[in-house]
Amino acid sequence: MADIFEDLDKQKFGWFHARSILTTGMGAFTDGYDLSSVGIVLAIILSAYGITKSNPNYVVFTSLIAGSALIGAAVGAIIFGELAKRGRKKFYGVDVLILGVAAIMQIFAINVYLLIAIRLILGIGVGADYVMSPMIMGEHSNAKDRGKTIGFGFGMMWGFGAILAAFTYMIFGPVLGVSDAILWRVVLAMGAVPALAVVYLRRKMPETPRFIARIAGDKKSFEDEVKYVAHRSVRIQGDIQDKHNFKYYFHKYKREYISAMVLWFFYDQVAYAGILFGPTLIASKMGLSPDAWTYLMEVFTIAGGIVMLALIDRKGRKLLQIVGFLGMGVFLLIFDGISKVGIVAALPIAGMMVYGIGMQFFNQAGPGSITASGMYGVELAPTKIRSQIQSYTVAAGRSGAALSSFVFPALFLVLGESFAFYYLAGLAIAASVVTLIFIPETKGSLEKATGEIGEMGDITVAGGK
Repeated sequence: MADIFEDLDKQKFGWFHARSILTTGMGAFTDGYDLSSVGIVLAIILSAYGITKSNPNYVVFTSLIAGSALIGAAVGAIIFGELAKRGRKKFYGVDVLILGVAAIMQIFAINVYLLIAIRLILGIGVGADYVMSPMIMGEHSNAKDRGKTIGFGFGMMWGFGAILAAFTYMIFGPVLGVSDAILWRVVLAMGAVPALAVVYLRRKMPETPRFIARIAGDKKSFEDEVKYVAHRSVRIQGDIQDKHNFKYYFHKYKREYISAMVLWFFYDQVAYAGILFGPTLIASKMGLSPDAWTYLMEVFTIAGGIVMLALIDRKGRKLLQIVGFLGMGVFLLIFDGISKVGIVAALPIAGMMVYGIGMQFFNQAGPGSITASGMYGVELAPTKIRSQIQSYTVAAGRSGAALSSFVFPALFLVLGESFAFYYLAGLAIAASVVTLIFIPETKGSLEKATGEIGEMGDITVAGGK
């Protein structure tokens, strides 16, 4: 029995891989823009619709505006997880088309209910992209660089989208002086630009070699793909199509799959509390504007991303994730402690450093580049059921993020700031323990990480230059 993907796994990182990162990563870039921009202009949106803190439904509207896209994302993930079983390429590009059209539609939201509905549709595109892009990225990648590829293309690109959201707000707001009534619509609608820019490129992406081999079972097309990517002429003998079903693999690896879902559910509650409400509720404690807060936090994010790129394929995913979650939890507790004694208000730089190290640096160096990039859904599930497992992990994460959009404002405003931070810190520390006990190391060969190499049967590969 031979590893039919060996030539692809050993291929050096090249132009094909770089182009794949750009094409797939723009979805995460758009998602980072869309979900960060709504946090930046949330206060303006509420004011535009006459929703003040005296309104009995203030918390509900705040949560729905911030969280409707996340609810839609959970739905979109499940839908596109099923569709992707018929082909990765077949539906690729539809996701960013939904994102682009919905972003433009926000301009015409004449009332808050219509805005919430539009963002629900936008979320379907987000969920679709969270399933499709990391999976396509992982199935095209070589083994040596797969962690960096997914971590950068889907983890760090999100942060770059967030930076653009803050920059867009600054240009149209403080610099050009656009009125608030127009400003929030322009900022949200600009999310259409990066989304629609890659529709054509995505439609031109080749089908992944792993789908061709293990689901379609097309040996000739697979041999052509190996020749195109790895510049190797190979000849496959034996049946390369995977005959097992979802029930077979889920029964065998259910502990790992469920753990991956739990991790993303926990992570998104912690992360999106900061993403959606950091620029308003937390930044206001330090006297910072929403865009200034975003810029400062992204400095820590980039630093964490650099650490991730340096270590993820050398030291592995598991260590970075454990340390990252622990760092997030511990620094959230420290932030709450210094906030209680007035240090955050008196010395904002101290508050920014503590919060930035925990929620941005440790986040991006670990779970923000691993769990939140969809890496475990890709690397724990074999090709045959990868899209389904990926969709379930995404839906779990988006459900956690949606829950955070409702729970965090209530915790923060009703039960108190300390309770909110204890809750989030507890989730982060619990996620670190789940990773330690239940998640295996997944670096290296994708088929070895998923256990698929042992399911390939009697296959031989003859090859030459």
